[in-house]
Amino acid sequence: MGVRLMVVDDHRLLAEALASALKLRGHRVLAAAAPSAGAAELVVSRAPEVCLLGTAAPARPGAFDPVVRIKKERPQVAVVVLGPVPSPRGIAAAFAAGASGYVRNDERIEGVERAMMKARAGESAVSPQLLQQAFEELLHPAAQPDDEGARLLELLTPREVEVLMRVADGEDTRLIAAGMDIAPSTARTHVQRVLMKLEVGSRLEAAALAARTGLLDRAGGRGARGAAGAGSDEPVPPPR
Repeated sequence: MGVRLMVVDDHRLLAEALASALKLRGHRVLAAAAPSAGAAELVVSRAPEVCLLGTAAPARPGAFDPVVRIKKERPQVAVVVLGPVPSPRGIAAAFAAGASGYVRNDERIEGVERAMMKARAGESAVSPQLLQQAFEELLHPAAQPDDEGARLLELLTPREVEVLMRVADGEDTRLIAAGMDIAPSTARTHVQRVLMKLEVGSRLEAAALAARTGLLDRAGGRGARGAAGAGSDEPVPPPR
């Protein structure tokens, strides 16, 4: 029997694509929407059995505020979060807000469907591996706080660091491409990789995070703009 559901994602096109795929598998999709103050209100008003909530940054403060609102006003709605490979803090935050499950956003449609069915049945829809990671961090927290700026910098290649610095300078895709002598499509790809690695949903958030953690100062010290062609970076297609 199909599930009556709603799909909410940071990116409307992704929400609509997932909704279409689930309709083809016999589920009744009430709506596909982008998360905002109105998205939670829409879920509350339509009262689906399951809400699939996509987020690009599960560890970001406030990422699961819509879940809190939904569960407060419609406790019978099961919320399954779709997100990137999360930090344990992200998983814990999702469940603390009231989510019934967490599924990686690169999961096959069959995996998403299984999670929906389990959540509707009142079961937790999360892999044992993700749960184990979350419990390990809760039971054995780091003895000292991490240097977040240094940690984030290690996630980025030299070329991605340069892209982040240009984003922080307010450059759009066209200017980034021209300044780095790469194709605009390549620049867009690098920007998306930076957003994904930093677990943020926009360029503005990436710039704010970099400034808050001192990542930009560290990047400048590393000579990021001069290292764009370093051999440790991934190969990038030539301009077209």
